[in-house]
Amino acid sequence: MAAEPVLDEKSVQDTKQSPTNSDHDIEAGESQPGELHRGLQGRHMQMIAIGGSIGAGLFVGSGGALQSGGPASLVLGFIIIGMMLLATVNALGELAVLFPVNGAFFAYSVRFIDKSWGFAMGWQYAIGWLITLPFEITAAGITISYWHEYNIGIWIAVFLITLIIVQFFGVKGYGEVEFVLGIIKIVAVIGFIIFGIIVNCGGVPTDDRGYIGFRYWNGKDGNHAFRNGFKGFCSVFVTAAFAFGGTEMVGLAAAEAADPRKSLPKATKQVFWRIAGFYVVSLLIMGIIVPNNSEDLLGSSGANTKASPFVLAIKYAGVKGLPSVFNAVITISVMSVANSCTYGSTRTMQALAAAGMGPKWLGYIDKKGRPFWPVIIQMAFGLLAFVNESADGGTVFNWLLSLTGLSSFFVWGSICLSHIRFRQGWKHAGRSLDDLPFKSPLGVYGSYFGLFLVVICLMATFYVDLFPIGGSPNAENFFMGYIAAPIALALFAFWKVYAKDWQFGVRVEDMDLDTGRRDYADLPPPEAERKQSVVRKLSTAIF
Repeated sequence: MAAEPVLDEKSVQDTKQSPTNSDHDIEAGESQPGELHRGLQGRHMQMIAIGGSIGAGLFVGSGGALQSGGPASLVLGFIIIGMMLLATVNALGELAVLFPVNGAFFAYSVRFIDKSWGFAMGWQYAIGWLITLPFEITAAGITISYWHEYNIGIWIAVFLITLIIVQFFGVKGYGEVEFVLGIIKIVAVIGFIIFGIIVNCGGVPTDDRGYIGFRYWNGKDGNHAFRNGFKGFCSVFVTAAFAFGGTEMVGLAAAEAADPRKSLPKATKQVFWRIAGFYVVSLLIMGIIVPNNSEDLLGSSGANTKASPFVLAIKYAGVKGLPSVFNAVITISVMSVANSCTYGSTRTMQALAAAGMGPKWLGYIDKKGRPFWPVIIQMAFGLLAFVNESADGGTVFNWLLSLTGLSSFFVWGSICLSHIRFRQGWKHAGRSLDDLPFKSPLGVYGSYFGLFLVVICLMATFYVDLFPIGGSPNAENFFMGYIAAPIALALFAFWKVYAKDWQFGVRVEDMDLDTGRRDYADLPPPEAERKQSVVRKLSTAIF
């Protein structure tokens, strides 16, 4: 049998201490040398939730989805994936507030679903971010070609060195970088929405199209609301999943949050506004003012910002200078995602090692709270970006990225299933939902709905990979799109054999509901605590 995972030693110690000492440690965010530091404040957590994953998937990849599926399919696809994420993040919030352990959803899969499945999800997630980093660095370098054709190797080196410098500052460096870059991205998206409304109403003098309305949705001149029928609609899911990838990072950051009881519920509630405002509304506006039959959209992949539908929308309106500004935003967004890559992979690898599911040396944390060797490995993987100097670099990258193609769906489905299983175990233990410091507003039914949508999206993706748009079935394209599934099953089988763990699933009576659990019993509710803080400040000011 596999060894019981030691998911978070500090959290285990907290549960053994007196309530007073434990609560003090929780609220003060204190950490011991050689442990992950609780340096993420509420503002960091909220910005990670709102703007953490806004990047090339939204700003560039959406162009290909617009061309293949049409504007209506684009918006509906993002709404469906957004609903899935809303249920997933709320379920993750409930688990992470109660168990803010390192590894988050990987640890929950081990504890509530199956150890081997947790192993598979953990390593697939870590490897996915490892491989995504060189792609994002390359993408950032490509965005520079918008202004001038430089040797991409120069910019790969510049961006990689920048990321290495950020790592010196540990979790606070990650939090501050995401906070600043997140604000820039949010301002840019809001600005684009306002700009798009003005363009659509014919308020830009340099745009001779006048009032546009839903001209590009009416089926005339080669523009259609739904392009390529059902296949076109299904093709949007992969793009949307890539664009939303990283949303779950807020749960992963719980172990390094100063006060997860306060910051996590606020952060998860922000996800709705991010989905509705920053994704759905911006894509709706973009699909209204950009013709979906434009040949410029054919190159909308990777980080080809010259084919970004957001940049094209500004170009078609004839506004000078503004396309360069938005291209700079895309460059910043890609670097933000690269920063998240580093955080996601390093924390997951360290958690796997701490749980006995990886080499022990990967679990080492230095005095500044950094998982030292995982950071080194992640930075070394960044060097793969220089493969682009080779003539076959693009082919290599496509196959590497295919390893992570469906990993987001597996992770999100595992989070929903972990929440369902946790609720079953909590009920079986005779514990009340009133004892939970934070309950998902959507409840366990939201997790069932999220899991159902994950299955539907996997089926739709399978269909499109097997029968591609405008082509016949192709074995190479199918495996490139769906290879992540057999890899997940292979990892699952490997741990079953290696650990000689022949039990499938964790029985509700055997679920560990206490290791790493934070005890908030002696603390007032966040609202009451906030009011007490106000009273204390007023008393200090008066007396």
